Amino acid sequence: MFRTALRNVLAHKARLLMTVLAVMLGVAFVSGTLVFTNTLSNALQNSSAKGFDQVDVAVRPGPGDDDADADATSKPPELTQALLDESAKVPGAASAMGVVTGFTAIADKDGKLIGGGFQSQGANYWGDKDVRYPLKDGAAPKGTGQVALDARTAERAGYQVGDTVRLSVDGPVLSPTVSGIFTTDDGNVRAGGSLALFDTATAQRLFGKAGTYDEIDVKAAAGTSQTALKAALDKALPRNAVETTTATKLADDQAKLIASGMSGLKQGLLVFAGIALFVGTFIIANTFTMLVAQRTKELALMRAVGASRRQVTRSVLIEAFVVGAVAAVTGLVTGIGIGAGLRVLIVELGATLPDGPLIVTPGTVGAALAVGILITMLAAWLPGRRAAKIPPVAAMSSVHATATTKSLVLRNTLGALVSGAGVAVVLAATSMNALDGQAPMGIGAVLLIIGVFILTPLLSRPLIAAAAPLMRVFGVSGKLARQNSVRNPRRTAATASALMIGLTLITGMTVMAGSLQQAIDKMASASIRADYVVSMANGNGLSPDVAEKLAKTPGVTAVSPLSDGAVRIDDTSAWVTGVTGPAIGELTELTVDDGTFKVGGTQVVVDEEAAKSRDWKAGSAFTVTFDDGRKQRLTVAGVYQGNDVVSGVLIDNTVLAPHRADTDDHADRRVMVKTSDGATSATKDRLAKALGANPAIKIQSRKDISNEIAQTFTLVLNMLYGLLAMAVIVAVLGVINTLAMSVFERSQEIGMLRAIGLDRKGIKQMVRLESLVISLFGGVLGIGLGVFFGWAAGELLGTSMPTYELVLPWARMALFLLLAATVGILAALWPARRAARMNMLAAIQSE
Repeated sequence: MFRTALRNVLAHKARLLMTVLAVMLGVAFVSGTLVFTNTLSNALQNSSAKGFDQVDVAVRPGPGDDDADADATSKPPELTQALLDESAKVPGAASAMGVVTGFTAIADKDGKLIGGGFQSQGANYWGDKDVRYPLKDGAAPKGTGQVALDARTAERAGYQVGDTVRLSVDGPVLSPTVSGIFTTDDGNVRAGGSLALFDTATAQRLFGKAGTYDEIDVKAAAGTSQTALKAALDKALPRNAVETTTATKLADDQAKLIASGMSGLKQGLLVFAGIALFVGTFIIANTFTMLVAQRTKELALMRAVGASRRQVTRSVLIEAFVVGAVAAVTGLVTGIGIGAGLRVLIVELGATLPDGPLIVTPGTVGAALAVGILITMLAAWLPGRRAAKIPPVAAMSSVHATATTKSLVLRNTLGALVSGAGVAVVLAATSMNALDGQAPMGIGAVLLIIGVFILTPLLSRPLIAAAAPLMRVFGVSGKLARQNSVRNPRRTAATASALMIGLTLITGMTVMAGSLQQAIDKMASASIRADYVVSMANGNGLSPDVAEKLAKTPGVTAVSPLSDGAVRIDDTSAWVTGVTGPAIGELTELTVDDGTFKVGGTQVVVDEEAAKSRDWKAGSAFTVTFDDGRKQRLTVAGVYQGNDVVSGVLIDNTVLAPHRADTDDHADRRVMVKTSDGATSATKDRLAKALGANPAIKIQSRKDISNEIAQTFTLVLNMLYGLLAMAVIVAVLGVINTLAMSVFERSQEIGMLRAIGLDRKGIKQMVRLESLVISLFGGVLGIGLGVFFGWAAGELLGTSMPTYELVLPWARMALFLLLAATVGILAALWPARRAARMNMLAAIQSE
């Protein structure tokens, strides 16, 4: 039986080619993902470990006095110059270096921020030669008028030693001279950010840490281990005032952090690889089903000469094993190439990655082989089982070929039950909140897709029959194509389902993205009257003088900062938002459900969520304890509908400000501005000029906010389109494979059609139209399911986003349907050409 299985593989190698390609693509996706993420993770870990080459023990501020009677307002521990000096004198210490870091926004020569706000960092350059930052050009920064830039930032902005650069460190714009350019393995810089270095005294002053450090890095003397140095530091430095950590522990923690980040990327890519493999199972099952059907007499003869059912099933599985092994090996090799190619591509797109070898682990090899072989054998098991059940006599007469009424009824009943269960679970999930409904929604979606797949043979007849009027335009070829499409509903279903799954996911994501974008646009336009929202590029708090400067700018009619304040309400911790009471009504347009929207004095407004959780309504009174321990009795003037822009308890800044601590946690997060001229480029330039053209500050109109979010959606959606393209490619291979094997199966029929007058052009047209009908059938099902899932997911999101409503992207859905038609036409090129070139007499004589 083993020799028979190998002979069958070699005999049908052309027909198994598409199956090999489908499995190979899925395996390549899996192995490429593993190679890429392992290589990237290894390079980042090695690069991160280099950052600890000059550190043996890091000293950081400790938790402070743990005495229960300690003053709650006492200052947290600080790393002073005295602690630095003491650390350097500890037995076993060779040297100690103080580290100061903070946000630093650097402008390019056009005044625009370089890199993302969260990745714009500054630090101190230690002494005359900081081993952490090797100088590529120039000299170390000295005094307040000099700065050193990382080489990547200097290259992007065109800065050279001696140039003047504009930058901001949570304050006024500075214009130091570039004293030097250095190289670094810093992760923020690799990710597209920037790094500016000042001398230590300047960095301490700019970052508000005069005389103190964020970290003290101690280098061990020769012969002293990290553990011994840590023990010596723990003994010499004040208990609880500091925490010491060895560089080995820091490197391990960093490695775990990198691995965790890579895990998310790896899982995301493997999900799409799984989708491609899932689609590939339809091709495998279809291929082996057709091969078994074409070898009916051969299998019957084997049964007649003594082969058992188990041996017949085993022979089919051996064939699947060989096919899977070939596909897995070629997929692994291709995947290694993909992993290397992805790294090169990311570098070409502008990202900076550390050097490192290509990592192909035994786990990657094992996963590729296991996935390829197991997926193929599992998909071929059912056709093999069906082949074993064929009685020898029935097989000889081919009466087994038509499915029994009982099997069709059973299949349709099962499909209806599974689909019904899937719809019920999805609908139930739409009534839950966004967090609780995610798992039921996913389960329901899987059930519905499986149910529709089971029902696809039943659905194929009416849906394909709907295309009959169009098919009549093509005469005999169109009629034959339609009849061929429904001749074997199971085969048609398996072929169409592969395309259906890809288009379901693509359509669903498109519907959700479009609906979310409109909801955000509505939220911004419906709740904000302000022309501009001003904030820090890195999300930190704004200086209080920002609101004051904006208020004095010509043309500005209303200004209100949105300030965070930590308080206690009824002995529970809470946050309130400080606003300018008289102006907030002009800057927002919030729906009030109860009372009036009035903020001033002891009157506050609260959103629905806060009101519901604390059982508040208009006129309710409560006591608030501020950060400084003082209490105030406040009254709820109204209850409004909150959103992502404005929410929570709104209190007048004149009441909140006297009690706030002077820290970033209590700073102005945003400042809302309304102007007499509205949102125009001239007004925006005037506001920017009033703030000193500070690169650290973002001035955004409502349209700018929406566009920023839209760019994120578009980027994510395009990435998902690219990843799902693999599933569509596999589906195309499935259509090609099914048509090619169908042409082979119908060789005698095609020969007879040629004999009675259908020319080669008619044969080609018949095969192409058959492919077109099957592809459009899968496209209609996929788009329909995608719209349903997009609606259901939107209903789930709508529980936390009141402005959400379904938006159907008709133009894109038409494009997807056109894509399905194009897939059908392209997939039919080779099978149609092969059918048309058949020798008429040889085809008639074939079995």
